[in-house]
Amino acid sequence: MTDKVEFIQGNLACVKGALKAGCKFFGGYPITPSTEIAEGMARELPKVGGYYIQMEDELGSMASIIGASWGGLKSMTATSGPGLSLMMENIGYAFMTETPCVIVDVQRGGPSTGQPTYASQGDMMQIRWGSHGDYEPIAFAPSSVQEMYDYTIMAFNYAEKYRVPVFVMADEIVGHMREKVVLHELPIIDRALPEEKPCKKPYPFDKEVPEMPIFGEGYNVHITGLTHDERGYPDVSSETHEKLVKRICNKILKNKDDIIKYEAKYIDSETMFICYGTPSRTVKYLVEEMRKEGHDVGYIRLITVYPFPDELIKNLKASKIIVPEMNLGQIVGEVMKYAKCDVVLSDKIGGEIHRPEELKALVLE
Repeated sequence: MTDKVEFIQGNLACVKGALKAGCKFFGGYPITPSTEIAEGMARELPKVGGYYIQMEDELGSMASIIGASWGGLKSMTATSGPGLSLMMENIGYAFMTETPCVIVDVQRGGPSTGQPTYASQGDMMQIRWGSHGDYEPIAFAPSSVQEMYDYTIMAFNYAEKYRVPVFVMADEIVGHMREKVVLHELPIIDRALPEEKPCKKPYPFDKEVPEMPIFGEGYNVHITGLTHDERGYPDVSSETHEKLVKRICNKILKNKDDIIKYEAKYIDSETMFICYGTPSRTVKYLVEEMRKEGHDVGYIRLITVYPFPDELIKNLKASKIIVPEMNLGQIVGEVMKYAKCDVVLSDKIGGEIHRPEELKALVLE
């Protein structure tokens, strides 16, 4: 069977990826530059027996996809910076209740309303630390329309596999550009359900990722955002809180080898770029051009921004690392934690992408 090929916008590729992954519920509130995802899901979900609902705001949007997930449906929302800020309390609830869902963030310039139609990478720290308490997110950073399709599917797979909210951190450029996309078949992971009904221990402390009961199927479970015991009932004791939260974090941290993905080329070079998202398009072009000129330069493109690939950075032999970001410095702080050499930030705000000559000057300094 020949894979279907289309020339489409990044946001529409996200829609097609979500449908391919088996998404059956979208709860959202329109916000530029992600609105085409909501529009596409509104058109397409009813055709496959799914549900689309436009909520009154992003707080309700996040709440709705959590409820839909507990009702047994793969669910998602899409937003941009201001909307993501409003979702944060319920995102924390999703982590605490171990609710699989997908949040697509098509980033724009901020703070506040900022630049609705311009690109940014200004939300990268918000998804890591935006909610309170301890949790470990999974986040993918697409740099092309093809990857909007692929990484959306991957996000649903990891959400189901690890019972966790997963982020697709795009930006306005990726969301609105049009490129060729191969709508190929990718493996799909579906939800594992408990065998026991009623389910006496929906949150066992000795199981890394417990199966997920769903409402209306006889599991008779209690769900709360409070610290809870193995039965799912509130128990805010120090001992229970430590067991629960450490398990929630460790199910990600202990599986970093399965989760972390990156693209690397010329990894033993004297000068290395660490990049992600749209700026990596400039980096990949520049590296090949500079190597033709005899410069010892390479790159690592972070596909999975979180969990962060700390061991990869620690083992680099470079004497200089350059981190281009469409913000004033967010992921560069993570690089600095682990790098054993000079780390240089190339910041860019205002909605423009890095130019090759700007990055080349940093290599030659």
